[in-house]
Amino acid sequence: MTLVSLILVLLLEQWRPLAERPYLNSWLARYSRFLQRHFNAGEAQHGVIAWLLGVVPVLAIAWGLFALLAGVHPVLGLVFNVGVLYATMGFRQGSHYFTEIHRALREGEIDQARAVLALWRGQPGALLDRENVIRLTIEQALAGSHRYVFGVMFWYAVLPGPVGALFYRLAAHLHGRWGKVEEQEYGRFGWFAREVFHVIDWIPARLTAISFAVVGNFEDAIYCWRMQAARWADRMLGVVLASGAGALGVAAERATDQFNIAINGCSHAVNSADKGTLAAANHAHAYFSLHKKENKVLIINLLYFKMAFCYKKFTPVAA
Repeated sequence: MTLVSLILVLLLEQWRPLAERPYLNSWLARYSRFLQRHFNAGEAQHGVIAWLLGVVPVLAIAWGLFALLAGVHPVLGLVFNVGVLYATMGFRQGSHYFTEIHRALREGEIDQARAVLALWRGQPGALLDRENVIRLTIEQALAGSHRYVFGVMFWYAVLPGPVGALFYRLAAHLHGRWGKVEEQEYGRFGWFAREVFHVIDWIPARLTAISFAVVGNFEDAIYCWRMQAARWADRMLGVVLASGAGALGVAAERATDQFNIAINGCSHAVNSADKGTLAAANHAHAYFSLHKKENKVLIINLLYFKMAFCYKKFTPVAA
């Protein structure tokens, strides 16, 4: 059921991507705001309570519904699995942004590319030049492929039924809503959401990084992972982005946004003549090859989870 559900969801994504239904993300945003409004008193223990109350009941309800439906008929369990995966994954999450930025840059509409990128990232980018737009577009695509595909797939294979997919999506959302907020605003409330997600994402981030290395420049990907992953504030995402930058042969080390916040990346793959001001040709090569590389990475990860499926199927259950 694991592999079949995954394939069906990927086919559904090709027909109607999740990004076309923003109400799901709006519901999650309202849910996290409700928890924060009622439990945030600025202390770490309040964040622990809010996180547990926000995640555990949802997982319990999902598991109960799955067990009930699968008990009636396995097909009903499969349909429920596919529905949850469809809501929590997003292989084409953000692909319309990527395509629009690609078109705008190709036609020389740099202002339009900046506007679309700012909408995608949720941060202003009016001062970005063409090279930095391309760098940040690649970074956003790499991060999205991990958070909306590989991380969900890993936990879906590890935990029973649809519980793993929901677990990762809720944890990632609460990390983004609470864990990344400055303590001046939320106090210590977001500490648990941040730290627990780093534990949850530790293995998936490394599997994604390895996948990028396999389909790209392996030597540069591993070098960037080892030497520069720690430059990102988000430790787990830094592993993915550093490996992805090395695999694609691009650098984002000197990119900055409108508020002059450095966007760290890997410069090992850059020729000495290009360092600091990466040549546009190098950017374009990585930019246009990204979709092809993502497809290869997806195939490798499907093999990972096919093996997990076989392990679940043939491992005897203890009495």
